[in-house]
Amino acid sequence: MDDGGRGSGSRPEGGEDVPADRRPPGPLPYEGVWRFTAPAVDASVPQARHAVRDLLARQGVPVSEDLVQGLLLIVSELVTNAVRHAALLSPTLAVEVAVGAEWVRVSVEDNHPYRPTALEADHGQTGGRGLLLVREVTKEAGGVCDVEHTASGGKVIWAALPLKQTAG
Repeated sequence: MDDGGRGSGSRPEGGEDVPADRRPPGPLPYEGVWRFTAPAVDASVPQARHAVRDLLARQGVPVSEDLVQGLLLIVSELVTNAVRHAALLSPTLAVEVAVGAEWVRVSVEDNHPYRPTALEADHGQTGGRGLLLVREVTKEAGGVCDVEHTASGGKVIWAALPLKQTAG
């Protein structure tokens, strides 16, 4: 994967949570936006998953293992959808990871104009549940997800999850 990433920093010393009103001004060391491009082929699914996992670890993003697993499942589903449904019109896809002080957002962009919708699960089908799964994982983590058109006529599908798990 081509890492056109931006951002820098390392894990804060001590790893302690500092209340927002007591933090120094400016971004936290793990905040930033990173973008990876890849061909729309099956091999890009595990590559994207590994790239996101490595990025979160390298940047010292304070994520629980449950949140990491949810993010990796979302990335796998979104990249798989781009490979299966958009590759003909979009031979390249982009994975973006944006990390803020309190959230992490993953998105997959392709140049295919088709805007998918989460389908109701048909228990007789073996496929077609990817976006439904993404929505459920996102909702369970207390996050939000959506599909948007891009200026170039393609689409970006994204999910934003809070770094701190909500009680529930």
